[in-house]
Amino acid sequence: MRLVYAGTGSFAMAAFEALMNSLHRPVALITQPDKPGSSPRSSSRLVGLGLKGPALKKGVPIHQPQSINDPEGIALLEKLAPDLLVVAAYGQILSQKALSIPRLGCINLHASLLPRHRGASPIAHAILAGDTETGVSVIRMTAGLDAGEVIGMVKTAIEPDETAEALENRLSIMAAQIALVAVEEIARDTVKGIAQDPVLVTKAPRLKKEAGNIDWKKSTTEILRQIRAMQPWPTAFTFRERLGSSPNRLQIIKATPALNLDNNSPPGTLYSTESKSQDLIVKTGDGALNLLLIQPAGKSPMSAPDYLRGNPIAIGDRLCMVFEA
Repeated sequence: MRLVYAGTGSFAMAAFEALMNSLHRPVALITQPDKPGSSPRSSSRLVGLGLKGPALKKGVPIHQPQSINDPEGIALLEKLAPDLLVVAAYGQILSQKALSIPRLGCINLHASLLPRHRGASPIAHAILAGDTETGVSVIRMTAGLDAGEVIGMVKTAIEPDETAEALENRLSIMAAQIALVAVEEIARDTVKGIAQDPVLVTKAPRLKKEAGNIDWKKSTTEILRQIRAMQPWPTAFTFRERLGSSPNRLQIIKATPALNLDNNSPPGTLYSTESKSQDLIVKTGDGALNLLLIQPAGKSPMSAPDYLRGNPIAIGDRLCMVFEA
């Protein structure tokens, strides 16, 4: 079977490597154009650098069209003439014209239990929603966003402290395993599809930078989910407001629930505890958080004691959203 793989993000890598070592080795890789200056910590879906290395090692031709749906992208697909197109975290929605080119259609590896969390950021949205379970779905692609028949699914629990980055790494391995099964079933013409229940559909739109902005009026549980869901990008962030100075941006990388020792102050209020290891506490809408690992603008991540040595808490100091007065 003549197979072409379309993927960009790190979620797509394990499945691509697994297929390259299978009986149905891809004859070509289609990935997004490189973005100069992209950081390894930037959104894993936005750079095409990750899959190119394995492709080059195996001698798989690489194509990086600006759009898979413009005339050049369509001409490329027609020239490659795939029997099957396997898509994973590619970063572009395929048009009906593109979907109609492969002889056996197109399948997509999606990092959620469809129809839950359709869209570009299913892993982060699963954590934000407080889901205890997620997985990988394989669907036959249609013109609707992640709306095709499900032809395979694997499930896994979401660990209580798991970040989106860690969960994506686990799901990518699961995607590799289920991709091999799905491709083989299609090759044998034994695959069966199950229609998605439209009543159960939820959306997982692409994250924007402001999704990391913490509203301290939210509950402790909600903020902890946000901190986990925003890694590795855009990372949860806030602004420290100090009397007589401009707000300073802080990224919050790790935190844990804390005993609320200040019931009278509003959410966002900062205070520290005097102990062998000085804690940095912030009020939330229903309790308090102990900030364990933070990153001031322009500096490396640091522990709360290290941060407090150069930035002691003063009366009236608080954390706020960028849009607050």
